Amino acid sequence: MTTPTREAVGQRFDPALMQHARERTWAALHGIRERMHPGISEDEARLEATEVFRELGFERLWHPVIIRIGANTTKTYRQRSDPNVRLGENDSYFIDLGLVFDGHEGDVGDTFVVGHAPERQACADAARTLFHEVAGIWRTQGLSGQALYAFADERAQAMGWRLNHEIKGHRVGDFPHSVHKAGDLGEMETSPSSGLWILEIQLAHPSEPFGAFYEDLLSHTEGKSASA
Repeated sequence: MTTPTREAVGQRFDPALMQHARERTWAALHGIRERMHPGISEDEARLEATEVFRELGFERLWHPVIIRIGANTTKTYRQRSDPNVRLGENDSYFIDLGLVFDGHEGDVGDTFVVGHAPERQACADAARTLFHEVAGIWRTQGLSGQALYAFADERAQAMGWRLNHEIKGHRVGDFPHSVHKAGDLGEMETSPSSGLWILEIQLAHPSEPFGAFYEDLLSHTEGKSASA
């Protein structure tokens, strides 16, 4: 069951500030996207990210900046990227950010395509679509975390993609949320509360070396992701 500790927050927690952190973190992600170009490496992209963060007045990172390019888009959070990978002319990449604004944690991720890469674009689109389907069924049916990821797996297979089962969502909150040791969203036997949990979707092509990632806050209020 969901224990009070699992969804506990600090004394300064404010849902409005959670939404603000969410929106500012999306703004940072799209600021990085504007600096991505063929030939850039993941290390160079992270250097560009630090400039974007300074411009937005962030407080700190609460998890490392993850930028995956090409075949590295199939790797999970804890896996190291293969070195010397650079963005190709017809390629894809994803950005995963965890930033703190006003003492509250934002955590967002999205996948983008450069050039002409229809299959990669389809994968990126599928990750976004599946995220919104899962979030929608949470809003309308109040499913448990376990049921949400079971649904995500079923839908991913029906769409022709492979769901990464190691990625199962997590808590956020006023910094640092980690003191509450909440566990993964995908382990929850009850329905998660609004504004406290990140839903993560990572897909991969069933045979080709590329994937896509999308994450955002599960909230009854739609965020300003502006994926287009």
